[in-house]
Amino acid sequence: MVIVVIIAIVVFLLLWNWNLWFYREPHTEALPPADEARCFSPRCRSIIKKNGNDRAILMIHGFPSCPQVYEYFADYFSNAGYDVVAPLMPGFGTSPKDLEKTSFIQWYEYMDHMYASLRTTYRKLYVIGLSMGGSITLKLGEEYSGTDKAPDGLVSISAPVCYNSIHDRIVGNPFVCVARILSVFFPVLGHPRNISGKPDGEDGNEDWTGYGGGSFVRQGISLIYHLKPIRRDLKKITVPLLAIQDKKDRTVPPRNLDIIAKENGSVHFKRIQTDMGRHRHTRHCLPMYHSIQTSIADAIRAFFEEIDK
Repeated sequence: MVIVVIIAIVVFLLLWNWNLWFYREPHTEALPPADEARCFSPRCRSIIKKNGNDRAILMIHGFPSCPQVYEYFADYFSNAGYDVVAPLMPGFGTSPKDLEKTSFIQWYEYMDHMYASLRTTYRKLYVIGLSMGGSITLKLGEEYSGTDKAPDGLVSISAPVCYNSIHDRIVGNPFVCVARILSVFFPVLGHPRNISGKPDGEDGNEDWTGYGGGSFVRQGISLIYHLKPIRRDLKKITVPLLAIQDKKDRTVPPRNLDIIAKENGSVHFKRIQTDMGRHRHTRHCLPMYHSIQTSIADAIRAFFEEIDK
């Protein structure tokens, strides 16, 4: 009998971790803009390029990076006749301690307000999101498709909508099976620190700027929790959508591209699956890799011009 009880408890705890039963966000209050004077590197700061154009692109960075991943894209699209807004989300780019006090819903609501403000300013507004920023991009599409605030086009790059799913044969990280229990005692694993460049990097990865050296367990759980409704509502996206991911992405399981392609509701959908070959980096932050960033930017520009006809 004791063994049965122990087994039942273990199974319940595993399911409690895996399915995030009874989860509640620890942080929900609206976040003020990041104090960019506290950024640990100038490359963390927002990238704003406004030249009086009537079309703009909102670029949303990922977790735990900053607008630096869009340095090339910002110049490219600014020169192509777009205003560019790549904001630093609160909690990022200053101190790891700041990120520990935030959650996905706060990041989303901050970008939602940013989007709503830009939507009233520009004739054409597009959104590009990388990784977690790609998930936010998809959620914006789900919220505003079919309304007078709908984006004119969306681009998700290496975006997760599912991180662990036995049904989809996706296991992003087995650690998730116990992460929620660990988060009760260890909200952060390791010693996250500010990283401004990677000397041993290659292909542009040497410029990566953000937090590293540890794991933000509670923030990771927050992100994973919100992926389920984002995936569920993919069918609500009816605006033009371009989804991009490398077939050997080491950060987000590549099958996410298949899920987005199969389950979104856009009548103007395109997908690009890249194959970068041999690189030591994770093949995840595509906008910053020298070997592929121009071809990706060209493809996105062509997509925008096609839907703008």
